Amino acid sequence: MSLRFRYLLFVAMMVPAASSQAFGAERWSKEEAEVWAKQTPWLVGCNYITSSASNQIEMWRAETFDPTTIDRELGLAESLGFNSVRVFLHDLPYKSDPEGFLIRIDTFLNLAEKHKIGVMLVLFDSVWNPFPKAGPQPAPIPHLHNAGWVQSPGIDILKDPARQDALAGYVKGVVGRFKHDPRIQVWDLFNEPDNTNGSSYGKLEPKNKPELALSLLKKTFAWAREAGASQPLTSGVWVGDYSPGKASATSTYQLAESDLITFHSYDPLPKLKEKVAVLKQYGRPLLCTEYMARPNGSTFDPILGEFKSEKIAAYNWGFVAGKSQTIYPWDSWKTTYTDEPKVWFHDIFRKDGSVYNEAEVNYIRAVTGKKN
Repeated sequence: MSLRFRYLLFVAMMVPAASSQAFGAERWSKEEAEVWAKQTPWLVGCNYITSSASNQIEMWRAETFDPTTIDRELGLAESLGFNSVRVFLHDLPYKSDPEGFLIRIDTFLNLAEKHKIGVMLVLFDSVWNPFPKAGPQPAPIPHLHNAGWVQSPGIDILKDPARQDALAGYVKGVVGRFKHDPRIQVWDLFNEPDNTNGSSYGKLEPKNKPELALSLLKKTFAWAREAGASQPLTSGVWVGDYSPGKASATSTYQLAESDLITFHSYDPLPKLKEKVAVLKQYGRPLLCTEYMARPNGSTFDPILGEFKSEKIAAYNWGFVAGKSQTIYPWDSWKTTYTDEPKVWFHDIFRKDGSVYNEAEVNYIRAVTGKKN
């Protein structure tokens, strides 16, 4: 273990008030990343939003923050043997009420810790509605996958370099507050930054969105490192060829700057194995931060078992079916649905805590080692 990483671990655990200048100044070495992997249990969990919220703003607004539901649903996660959740934040609730927003994050972290669950926080997201608005959120269109989900930041900010720069306060405010917090396992800085949402809002997106988002991604890595995060930083690749020399500009940057390599795969097992083989070339721990779309052939059985055998962290999309409406497929943006699909696209539980597929839940528990 390097002296720098030894010091990082010591100060993170013992001296929370220490100067942030000792932390985050540069990307972790491969040795430091490997030490983190050896000292961290296999991470398994889900992408989590409360069933009572349609999007990130509704989840984190003071008026709709729902700790009772969070507590109950994280209890369901614990019952599966999950030890981590990936959770999306949003810049607008921070802008409206910085201190209250940070207090609500702390409340969430306390509830997760109660259920023996760590947290990966996502700061920005380029997927779905590019025009987020603060305040009460509209009811989602029925039967439409992620009908209420919003981008962070909105496209008006993304297109303006000066307004991008103003987001430094959000990044440094959140990361700076929790930079040594052991309840946070990973910072995921920007979800699918170059996603142009061709199947939904694509006509409303700027043609140069990948370039705009890459600019913000670079700034965000710098801000998070300046804030002194002791936890690893990452942004996950999600589309295209990840091979050295063949990856897109965005993927190349993500792979070059992330302390840990994170990726998405909604593919059947053979295709997943191909992606993993390519990503292993980078010599860093792997975390799959999105998978599991049943009609696509991305199913818990056998993919979760494969992840465990390879010690690749695994976060399926969706947990409790609710206002995000992710039991419906992506193609609900093109095809009208009027009732619950026979095969759910995502999610594991209904709002009352009953399971969608008992055999599936039994398989998850068998892989995680959780006894009923």
